[in-house]
Formats: sequence, structure tokens, C-alpha cells
Amino acid sequence: MDTFTGFPAAALEFYAALEGNNNRSWWLAHKETYDADVLAPLSALRRGLEPKFGRGKIFRPYKDMRFSNTQEPYKSAQGMFLSPYEDVGYYLHLDAGGLSVGGGYRSAAPAQLARFRAAVDATSSGTALVDILETLAADGFTVARPELKTPPRGFPRDHPRAHLLRHKTLSASLLLGIPDWLEDESAQQQIADRWEQLRPLVDWIIHYAAP
Repeated sequence: MDTFTGFPAAALEFYAALEGNNNRSWWLAHKETYDADVLAPLSALRRGLEPKFGRGKIFRPYKDMRFSNTQEPYKSAQGMFLSPYEDVGYYLHLDAGGLSVGGGYRSAAPAQLARFRAAVDATSSGTALVDILETLAADGFTVARPELKTPPRGFPRDHPRAHLLRHKTLSASLLLGIPDWLEDESAQQQIADRWEQLRPLVDWIIHYAAP
């Protein structure tokens, strides 16, 4: 598939069926469905979005069993990440419940974390980030919960941006579910529009926190 024409209903049906049949024999019997209805549309979508959002990566459908709490070998969702800068970018998630999109970063490298905290602490950059996140929240996005219960050592508990200092990583996401346009070629523009809403957050992270 060279041109993205939407995600067919069969893609969601595939993941709905996988939930009750997460084993190798079922996967092999239905791999053609995965290739045609999940992987092919996603690959075409990636090619269409890369010029605006950076190089894309489609995640493997297989779990790393070394770190899995279950014996189910396959992921119950398909993800894709487009990145204009290392570990920073835009995310897409497709499962039986539909589509969600997000953006931000998940790397917790010590140097990057130090830069992030310094930028949050500084009045100008910290206030700019608050404004970005408030705009995203007003548009329906959910900011990921912070990993720490209190601000890290060296910052006062009553810091005006204490809630942001509690983050080790930062991202925002939007659950879209199964909109009418999901099976249509216009889905590419719909996804791009949501990612554009996330661009100020991604740009802030690249400017202030990325190495």
C-alpha cells in the first residue's frame, strides 16, 4: 500500500480477537490480516507524515518476554513514533478501542532531566511550558502523571511549578476512539492536526531539555 486510505475496521477487529487468542498459533493463522490491515496502512501513514514530523518508527508487535508479567507473546496494540529529535516526538496508538495520539518525551537520561528541571525552574521557560500544557488541557489532551510525589531535592515544595518538577518525563495524549474518519484517507490530516497541537510541547522540549 503506497497511499494511506485509513484504518479499516478489520484492524480493530484483529486486536479485539487477539485479546482472547494471544498465542503463537492464532497469530500465525491471522498474520496476513495484521500485515494487510494494520501494518500496511500504518506504513503508508508513516511515509505521509514523516516530512512534517520526523523520521518514523513502527514498533514491533512482539512483547519482550523478559520484562512481561504475562505469558502472552503479542502486544494488544500497535504503536508508531515519529521523531524530529532523538527520543522526542509524536506517538500514535491503535488497539481494539480505536486510536489515540500523543507527543513529548520519555527518556530519563540524567543530563536531559537536569536540563528539563532547570528550564521548568526558570521563570520565562517554565511559564511558557505551563501555558502550553494549559492550552493542551483546554483542547482535551491529558498530561501524563508525574513520577515523583514531591519536587526533587534542591527545589522548594512550594515552588510555583512544583507539579512540573515532579516529572521525569513529559507527554500529553488524546484518546480519539473510533471517529467517523478513521477508515477514510482524511484520517492522515486529522492525525496531523492533533500532532500540530502538540508541536509547541515537542518544540519546547527540544529547545530546553534535549541534548
